[in-house]
Amino acid sequence: MVRPEPSTVSPAGQTSSVSKLSPKKLYGFLAAAEMVTWALLIFAMVMKYGFEQPAFVRIFGMMHGVVFISYGLVTIFVWVNERWSVGRGIAGIATAIIPFATLPFERSVLKRGLLSDSWRLAQGGDTPVGVIETIQATALRRPWLSAIVGVVLVAAITTVLLIIGPPGGPR
Repeated sequence: MVRPEPSTVSPAGQTSSVSKLSPKKLYGFLAAAEMVTWALLIFAMVMKYGFEQPAFVRIFGMMHGVVFISYGLVTIFVWVNERWSVGRGIAGIATAIIPFATLPFERSVLKRGLLSDSWRLAQGGDTPVGVIETIQATALRRPWLSAIVGVVLVAAITTVLLIIGPPGGPR
């Protein structure tokens, strides 16, 4: 049985949906996961190049790649929800490229109050403006379908990148 999401009333009297998986929680989880997978990938590279043990790179490289793509997609989703500036959104995505930068970025936007406890465009929230917000609002109203679409999208991007080959070409 699917229960409706609880709602809260803001000081302005507006009702908005509260999700168990808020932008704050989702973004924080993926920022930490991205940092952990960076550590695992660096460990794997040390094992490969320092100890001639390449098996870890395949495992941790794939894990990092999937989390990297997921973090990028979730950054875009949160960017829309939080109405971040273009610069902040691009910075959020760019932090995935720099080892261990995602968590400090997440902490900085959290400290500035730029990560919400609820989804702005969820049912009972703001009215979507434009195509991107309409897509997000639709996704938030169908969370299970959206999760499946998200997994398929990450898998499709991962597959395309595997076909293209590893960064820097074949080894």
